[in-house]
Amino acid sequence: MSDVEVIRNETFSGKDWALAEVERAVYEDCAFHDVDWSEARLTGCTFRHCEFGNVRFNAAELTTCAIIQSRLRRCSFFDATLTGCKLTGAQFLDCSLRPLTVDGGDWGFVSLRGQNLTAAKLGGLRLREADFEGANLTRVDLRGADLSYARLKDAVLKGADLRGADLDGVALREVDLTGAKIDISQAGLVAQAYGAILG
Repeated sequence: MSDVEVIRNETFSGKDWALAEVERAVYEDCAFHDVDWSEARLTGCTFRHCEFGNVRFNAAELTTCAIIQSRLRRCSFFDATLTGCKLTGAQFLDCSLRPLTVDGGDWGFVSLRGQNLTAAKLGGLRLREADFEGANLTRVDLRGADLSYARLKDAVLKGADLRGADLDGVALREVDLTGAKIDISQAGLVAQAYGAILG
């Protein structure tokens, strides 16, 4: 197997990479501005400490890709599919993330502050210490997700499904769970957070 080329400190601007098929590319400390990756297929690619500005991933397929400690500003993921991707420490700022299909992966420490994730399916996803402060999580499917130590202050959870999710370390007193679906064990955690004594 040939060595993977690592591209470092490059800036890509105005590129039309729609429909491209990219495998195992590695980018470190790179910048992508006004790049069109619509309907592209990215497989096994790694982006580390990269900046994305106004990048279009519309209807793109990202499979086992890693976007690590990177910042994505005003990027569009309309109808994109992320399968088994690792987004550790990625920051999403003013991005369009719906509709979005997510199938597994590790999104630990991701920042989705203020993002609109209405009706997103994030069940079973690892979201440990993720930052959802002020995010719109209306009708989001988070069943079985790892939300341990996640920040959910001021997030909108109306109709969200949290059943089976790990809420260990979540500051539940800061979370408005009105209309959210929770299971019996989670109800106990909420009660304890408000000082109730379970008998």
